[in-house]
Amino acid sequence: MALIGILAGGFIGLFSETALNIALPTLMQELKVDEGTVQLLITGYMLVIGIVLPLSGLISHWFPTKQLMLFAVTIFATGSVMAACAPNFGWLLFGRMIQGIGTGLLLPLMFTIAALLFPPQKLGTVLGIIGLVIMFAPALGPTISGVILQNLSWRWIFWLFLPILVVAWILIRLTVPNLISQTKPKFSWSAVIASAAGFGMLVTAASLVSNLGITSPLVLGLLAVAVVILFGYIHQQLNSSQPILNFKIFKNREFNLSTWVIALNFGIIISSMYLLPLLFQRGLGISAIKTGLWMLPGGLVNAFVSAASGRLYDRFGARKLASGGVIFALLGLTLLIVLTSRATIAHLVTAHILLMIGVALIMSPVQTFGLSHLKRQQSGDGSTIMNTLQQISGALATAVTTTLMAWGSSLAETDSQRAAFIFSSHFGFGFILLLAMIVGGLIFGIKAKFPSHEEIE
Repeated sequence: MALIGILAGGFIGLFSETALNIALPTLMQELKVDEGTVQLLITGYMLVIGIVLPLSGLISHWFPTKQLMLFAVTIFATGSVMAACAPNFGWLLFGRMIQGIGTGLLLPLMFTIAALLFPPQKLGTVLGIIGLVIMFAPALGPTISGVILQNLSWRWIFWLFLPILVVAWILIRLTVPNLISQTKPKFSWSAVIASAAGFGMLVTAASLVSNLGITSPLVLGLLAVAVVILFGYIHQQLNSSQPILNFKIFKNREFNLSTWVIALNFGIIISSMYLLPLLFQRGLGISAIKTGLWMLPGGLVNAFVSAASGRLYDRFGARKLASGGVIFALLGLTLLIVLTSRATIAHLVTAHILLMIGVALIMSPVQTFGLSHLKRQQSGDGSTIMNTLQQISGALATAVTTTLMAWGSSLAETDSQRAAFIFSSHFGFGFILLLAMIVGGLIFGIKAKFPSHEEIE
């Protein structure tokens, strides 16, 4: 029962990452905002997760496990109610970012509690179940949201979270024990503030480019300040005895390469999952419910390939799987770039499936490869860094994709809104294609060998 409560909270956090994407055209129309503004609902949510996630390990040693889990579920529910009742876009964005606090706490605690709650002989099965939840929650997000939008208001996407969160809260309250000792380790508040300010300014600057332009004094000022703050933050973390993020492990070549591959690959996933629902609805004129249904095959294929990649990794290693993944991703993105207003739904669905196969073959094998080359005592730091940079990369990639689409839209020479949107999407997918090519180049640097026993001791 404890596992069900933990999984329910984690499922909602991951489901929320894709559930709102399909509602973006509706939100743009009802709240009278453009793509550059509405994408803040995605980038803002992921930015907060990226800021909170590395702090969860420290916070878990300050507060009892059960109370921390209950707080995470409660704060996510609070954000959901705020978003569901939002009278304007600003309030909706604020509620969405409050949700991010809950998700940033829930995701790492889900794995930590499972590892402490179950004996080693059962842990493999438990982690397998958690893995399935992680894979299927984002896959189901667009489909379930499409059904809701067909019959109800977008606000019901947020109301839908509440019954599941209530069940999760009750089960956690009744069944989850306090597992982590409260040692209350010291940490630097200046580092926490620098992390939030630096990453926040970086993502905000990238988000504002689509409306203000790259030469805007505000954009350039935010970028400059963000770089200075992040440089100071990294320097402080490298010289800290108790860093929030242990950047020293980037000295490990295999981990370093793997981390950047994972971060860029996640940027491909999130930016494409942001753009695809818009393309279905605004480019091909498909309804929200049909968009959700047509996106389901790609999501399910991604989940199944992700599940199978563990066994494939043991047989082929990371480099061969990830190289194949890049080929699939490039094929899918090429089909999206050559899409025209006369394209069929089958064209778009095929491209989506190819892309989802590709990113799945890259993600899990490369992550496993990178973490396996760290010493055992460094694996926790490695996982935290990978997960944090994934969220920041996803937010930045979405912001850049939106900016390039806005530029493409200004160059479109057609009176057809659908044709103009498809034309502008080529600029966004072109950027995602560039990310995939960079990933392919980095993968060539990954060695084919598995780590030796001495390397991880």
